[in-house]
Amino acid sequence: MFRNTFQSGFLSILYAIGSKPLQIWRKNINNGYVKRITDFEMQSSVIEICGANVSTCFLSCPSNPKQTLGVKMPFLVLLIKYLKKYFTFEVQVIDDKNVKRRFRASNYQSNTRVKPFICTIPMKLDEGWNQIHFNLTDFTRRAYGTNYLETLRVQIHANCRIRRIYFTDQLLSSKSIPPEYRAFNNANEDNAEEQYQNQMGNEPNQNMQGEGEEQYQGEYEHQEEHQEEHQEEHQEEHQEEHQEEHQEEHQEQQEENQQKDNNQEEHVEENPKVEGNEENKQEENNNKGEEPPKEENNNENKEGEKPQEPPAA
Repeated sequence: MFRNTFQSGFLSILYAIGSKPLQIWRKNINNGYVKRITDFEMQSSVIEICGANVSTCFLSCPSNPKQTLGVKMPFLVLLIKYLKKYFTFEVQVIDDKNVKRRFRASNYQSNTRVKPFICTIPMKLDEGWNQIHFNLTDFTRRAYGTNYLETLRVQIHANCRIRRIYFTDQLLSSKSIPPEYRAFNNANEDNAEEQYQNQMGNEPNQNMQGEGEEQYQGEYEHQEEHQEEHQEEHQEEHQEEHQEEHQEEHQEQQEENQQKDNNQEEHVEENPKVEGNEENKQEENNNKGEEPPKEENNNENKEGEKPQEPPAA
C-alpha cells in the first residue's frame, strides 16, 4: 500500500478522529465488539475493541489479505489504553532472507519464545494510556540474526482502546513529538528509549532464549493448540458417527430384504389354499345340484299314485 510513497517522519495507519478511521482495516469480531467512543481521560474519540477471546477478536491492516503495507520505517508506535484485561498485538515483517516473520507482544506471558516464523514477547503496561514503541529492526536482528526490510501486516487484538497507530523513522522524546502523536498517561516519560526498555524488558538479550530453555505460558497459543485438538477430535467423532450410520442403514436394508423374501414365501404358500377352497366350493355346488332330482322323484311318485275314487252315492 505504501511501498511507492515517500516515507519520512510519521506515517499513521489508524487515527480515531475522522470520518472513516478503520477504512484500511478489516474487522474480525467473535463474541466481542468494535466501536468508537469518547474517552474522558483523553477528551477525544478513541476506538475500543473488546472480546471474550483475544484470538478471535482483532483488527487487521490492510483490509485485503492479499495486500501488504510495504512500510520500511523501523519503529512502530501504538497509543493504547490498558483496560486491565488480556491484550496482544502482532506485526508481520519480511527480512533480507525473504522470510516472513511474526512478532507477537502480549501482557499475559512472562518469557520470550523464539520459533522459526514467530517470536512471542512479554509486554508490561501501566494503568491508563501507554505509548508502546516497537523497534522492528532490533527485534529482527536479535531474534533471527537477519536485517529488517519492511512491515507487511499489523493486527491489534482485544482488549484495549486505540488513539493512534503510526510508524516513525526514529525515536523521539515526548516533548519533541507533536501533541496529536502523543499519549497522555500517568507517567510522563521524557525519554522514549527508557519507555521502550521498560515495556519490552530491561535486558532483552537475556530474554531471547531458545525454545527448549524456557517455559511459555500464554493464552493465545494455548487456544490455538486447543482448537487444533478440538478439530481433530471433531473429525474422529464425525467419522465414527458416519460409520455407525452407514452400518445402521445397511442393517435396515438387510432387514427390509428379509421381510420382502418372507412375504413372497407366504404368498406362494397361500395360493394352494385358495385353489383348494375353490375345489371344495365346486364340490359343494355339485352336491347342491344333485339334491333337486331327489325332489323331482318324490313328485313323480306323488303323481303316479292314482287318486282315490269318491264313494258311490
